Amino acid sequence: MFGVLVVRRPDGTFGVLRAFSAMLAGRWDVPGFVPPVFDREARARVEPVADATVKALLARAEAWSASGELRRLREDDDARQSREATEREAMRLRHDDRRRQRHERRAAIVATQGLTDAERAQALHALDQESRGDKAEKRRWDAAQEEARRQLAPARAKAERRVRALDRLRRIVSRGFMKQFHDTYAITNARGETRPLRSLYGGAEPPSGAGDCAGAKLLAHAFAHGLHPVALAEFWWGTPPASGGRIQGAFYPACRDKCGPLLPFMLEGLTVSAPRVFVPPPAPTPELSIVFEDAWLVVIDKPCGLLSVPGREASLLDSVLTRLRARYPHATGPLLAHRLDLDTSGLLVAALDSRTHASLQRQFLHRDVDKRYVALIDGPVYGDSGTITLPLRVDLDDRPRQIVDPVHGKPAVTGWEVLHRAAGHTRVAFHPRTGRTHQLRVHAAHPKGLGAPILGDPLYGHAGLRLHLHAETLSFVHPATGQRVSFTRAAPF
Repeated sequence: MFGVLVVRRPDGTFGVLRAFSAMLAGRWDVPGFVPPVFDREARARVEPVADATVKALLARAEAWSASGELRRLREDDDARQSREATEREAMRLRHDDRRRQRHERRAAIVATQGLTDAERAQALHALDQESRGDKAEKRRWDAAQEEARRQLAPARAKAERRVRALDRLRRIVSRGFMKQFHDTYAITNARGETRPLRSLYGGAEPPSGAGDCAGAKLLAHAFAHGLHPVALAEFWWGTPPASGGRIQGAFYPACRDKCGPLLPFMLEGLTVSAPRVFVPPPAPTPELSIVFEDAWLVVIDKPCGLLSVPGREASLLDSVLTRLRARYPHATGPLLAHRLDLDTSGLLVAALDSRTHASLQRQFLHRDVDKRYVALIDGPVYGDSGTITLPLRVDLDDRPRQIVDPVHGKPAVTGWEVLHRAAGHTRVAFHPRTGRTHQLRVHAAHPKGLGAPILGDPLYGHAGLRLHLHAETLSFVHPATGQRVSFTRAAPF
């Protein structure tokens, strides 16, 4: 992230300061940009010791993880587990075959004529003895495996615990040094008041990188040099991060975890514009566009700019759901079976009774509903078709933005195909196989997706007259008739 701050000098003239978040090309100081906030001398006393100590602990953990002893324990225990699984399966198959043979022999003995009761009983007893023999074999084998586990598993577990203990020690030591780093930051506000960085986070420890964002650097430099801040903006420049959610040249708000507690204190003493409040656009149309309706369900063509469900504020009451309840006052249940974003237009299905709603919900849950979206991509798309599999989660620092997270994200899968290329834009059909929030928008914009945002996307690209995304086709099984029904409304762009 980069930032610019327009400042007014004491003589009334204006100037501009520049900053980058954290380091640029591995450097804290770059000509033309403001310096970092921390006390250099204090940091110089902490940094060499911290760097050497943490690297030594990391090397110690890596050495033990790669040691011959741990490798041997892991290999021996893995081989034991593999051998155990193979032997268990072979014994199961062998015993199953014997059991089947005994069943056949038992049936033959019972059906054989001319045997005395004593002979038949003796023959059946022999089969029972064979069954007991198999069970005894299983018990002996289980005991042998338990003994093998007692010999290998505890030694491996002890060695693995040492790896985890070394890792925990490194994290504890790192957190201790991080506190020392944070203590090298003294934060000043527009009134000239100064507080330690750690005191601004309500008793919690500041996150890594606190005080190093562009906005904090710019304000600190301005206050230190008697400059009056006038306007501040932060923007992304360069390759998008691995999580996505950033487009080169787009402006973004300050992060919540690092700057949320910091900037309000720094801005005390300044006249600051009120936070932006979302105001919905004028209602696109006073009436719902009904595509289909019967006694059980209704299909709507939602316009861009109309909420699917009402928001929390009084100004956000108008929505598809609100209008449906007014149009169908006797309808029961939640009505809407799914939703579309405010900026997305297209087909929505609603149920007029609870049973129909439950049936539609099951179809969405089991992915039995076919959906096709059409989008205009703001840039070229390489390839003609494919599948995007990028797991998504909400950006906790910038809701409702979604980011790609391979560890904590929920699976998100989108099929796509190019329909047309012209004038720097690409018309694409999307076939979402999951229904994550902003799935198509993130999958389009992310470098590992299509690599270009949807035209007019204010969150993942650049704002325009509208988001060029439309739910064009919807197909599902009618809950009442059992027949598959399909609806289509061409995109208005």
